[in-house]
Amino acid sequence: MSIEYDYIIIGGGIVGVSTAWQLKQRHPDKRILLLEKESELARHQTGHNSGVIHAGVYYQPGSLKARFCREGSQATMAFCREHGIPYEQCGKLLVATSPLELERLQALFERCRQNGIEAERLDQKGLKQLEPQIAGLGAIRVPATGIVNYRLVTEKMAQAFVQLGGEIRLRHQVTDLNELRAMVELTVTSPEGMHPLEARFLIVCGGLQADRFTHMMGLPLDFRIIPFRGEYYRLARRRQDMTRHLIYPVPDPELPFLGVHLTRMIDGSLTAGPNAVLGYRREGYGRFNFSPVDTLDMLRFPGFWQVMRRHLRTGLQETLNAWWKPGYLEQVRKYAPQIGLRDLKPWPAGIRAQAILRDGTLVHDFLFAESPRSLHVCNAPSPAATSAIPIGQYICEKAEAANPD
Repeated sequence: MSIEYDYIIIGGGIVGVSTAWQLKQRHPDKRILLLEKESELARHQTGHNSGVIHAGVYYQPGSLKARFCREGSQATMAFCREHGIPYEQCGKLLVATSPLELERLQALFERCRQNGIEAERLDQKGLKQLEPQIAGLGAIRVPATGIVNYRLVTEKMAQAFVQLGGEIRLRHQVTDLNELRAMVELTVTSPEGMHPLEARFLIVCGGLQADRFTHMMGLPLDFRIIPFRGEYYRLARRRQDMTRHLIYPVPDPELPFLGVHLTRMIDGSLTAGPNAVLGYRREGYGRFNFSPVDTLDMLRFPGFWQVMRRHLRTGLQETLNAWWKPGYLEQVRKYAPQIGLRDLKPWPAGIRAQAILRDGTLVHDFLFAESPRSLHVCNAPSPAATSAIPIGQYICEKAEAANPD
């Protein structure tokens, strides 16, 4: 027999867990279940990101990304203080290394002002005084940026959800969805077999599988998740104390990714990365990864070819640098010239779920799809981890408005 819940949330990343936790706070008497196909929470994007608490420098003023990031940064740090999770508000520097980047730096400084973010302009002398081992013509200092372990944040949210009476089932994979007038029927497989479940309302935070859930529900939104590998190196121990801030390059506004940067981690290590390399497996974190299903899914989508045509040169360069370590190193040496090949040590890669529309448009803001009994988070781009608390609140509000019960 099917087990009925008031709400079922699919996805045990930080967005799904934040949503479940906040939904249970708002509705303590409702039966709420979180489903995760892995044996642990935060297994994919949440557990493989850089751990940065972003301030929201880059995002279009008025966008959900800008709003959620600003609110989320403060909410994340407050959550960490409340639950005893280590974090550090170390700040970051956006470093210009050419006259063109100095021009772009001014636009970013204006963007900080528009988004209500404290920022300080530094000339070359000021940069050298603040970070003697970092080279550049100028910089912007953003003190609000921090670092944390988002896996720990997710686990604390999950514990709070369970303490409130919520239920979590790990190793439960949703294989079919069927929306009826009064409920959504779920077919779920686990090591114990197949389980039919029923939800009066379904919330899907599917991350790397988001498009497959919308297809499973028969929703008309035409997009695909294209995986991009973000490869990192850990710097050698002798370089771990070379900077007190996170060091970011000035991004090219024509490109969808920020570029390789130096990131201090909450465990004391210092990493360089990530690059952005096309992935051939949505959940492939090793050096060699290939999934026939994921690759065919990608190649058959017209929007993929539009993106490849538009960014072919950059994509080829990123791929070359991924396999040729000196090429990767040069991206770091722009602002840290003392780093050598022997300073780049192995570090786990991450996967970014990039939503792309049929016409090749890269979706940079949040994207949702709805049906009478479900709400799907189709795109939750970086900084989704930073923004997880306000995103969860927003999802709860949308679900409550849509839920006829």
